[in-house]
Amino acid sequence: MKHETVTNVRFCETDAAGHVNNTSYFIYLEEARGKFFQSILKDYQTFGRFIIASTHCDFVSQAYYNQELVISTWISKIGNKSFQFKHEIRVKDSDTLIAAAGAAIVYFNYNEQTSEPIPAEFRKLLEGQLVAS
Repeated sequence: MKHETVTNVRFCETDAAGHVNNTSYFIYLEEARGKFFQSILKDYQTFGRFIIASTHCDFVSQAYYNQELVISTWISKIGNKSFQFKHEIRVKDSDTLIAAAGAAIVYFNYNEQTSEPIPAEFRKLLEGQLVAS
C-alpha cells in the first residue's frame, strides 16, 4: 500500500535559482517516512529501533515556492534485518514527477550497536505495506 503525504513548499526551502534546494527533499522524505510509521504503528516506541543505512534521491524536475507536493511512500523490499522504502514526489496539481527516492532501513540494537533480525510482529506490519515493483 502506498502512503501519501502532502506538503506545501515554503519560501525558505528554495534557493537562489528559485527552485526547491536539493537538501529540502530529504526533509520531505523524512517527514513522509515518519507519517508512514505513525499510520501503521500504534506505539512508535515499540518498534522504533531502526536507523537509515542509506538514502538517495534522483531529481527529475524542479519544484517551486508555494507548490503542493505529494510524497508517495511504500515498502519495496523486506530482508532479514532491513527493509527498503521507495518514494515519489509529484506536484499535486499536475502530477509531474519531481523526484524518485529510496532509503534502506536497518533494525538496530542501540545498546549492542549492532543490527538485529526484524521482529515477527513488525515484519507482519511491513508485509502488509509491501508494494511489488
